[in-house]
Amino acid sequence: MTKRIGRLHVLTNETVQSRFTHAELAEMAIAGGADTIQFREKKRSTKELVAIAESLRRVCRARNVPLIINDRVDIALAVDADGVHLGQRDLPVAVARKLLGPEKIIGGTAATLDEAIAVQNEGADYLGFGHIYSTTSKQKHGAPKGPAALAEICGALAIPVIAIGGIDQENFLSVFDAGAWGIAVIASVCAAPDPTLAARELKNGIDSKFRQRSES
Repeated sequence: MTKRIGRLHVLTNETVQSRFTHAELAEMAIAGGADTIQFREKKRSTKELVAIAESLRRVCRARNVPLIINDRVDIALAVDADGVHLGQRDLPVAVARKLLGPEKIIGGTAATLDEAIAVQNEGADYLGFGHIYSTTSKQKHGAPKGPAALAEICGALAIPVIAIGGIDQENFLSVFDAGAWGIAVIASVCAAPDPTLAARELKNGIDSKFRQRSES
């Protein structure tokens, strides 16, 4: 069974901007080339989260793009999302696997090498590692990890590593130079003047990067 772990994950967000809904952002990001949409929202009721997730699922299913729900396994189950992304304080990966089954995508978060290895050993399909650069999109503790720490993580794991935190059109190529499989972004797409164009710039750069690797 091959699972689609995307290279450009866009986390829809109504905090860094107020122009567009989660579903509208998903449509624009996918139009620009995002191959995974992640839904992360902590300030709404469970009922509201289900409604938003259902709207995102419709957008993603129509365009054959995976929808990943951050933190909330119950929401993922409720809307039959393609998977979940779990933080260190969320439900353990192994427990989520029992609830969701073998076909769903499960990602886990880590900020250290020990955490990353534990996430892999628990059966995650991919690892989210960060924050790589300074970011205001999410509350973070500690200094940015930087490309060197990312390279160490990528070299130690067998599963794909998705880098997150402060990644934008100016620095994203350095993340791939460090060995990342993909990137997860919030403000650099959602808060951009044109989210579709912002996503397209990232996707074109990613495609060009991997095309060069295949040709070398």
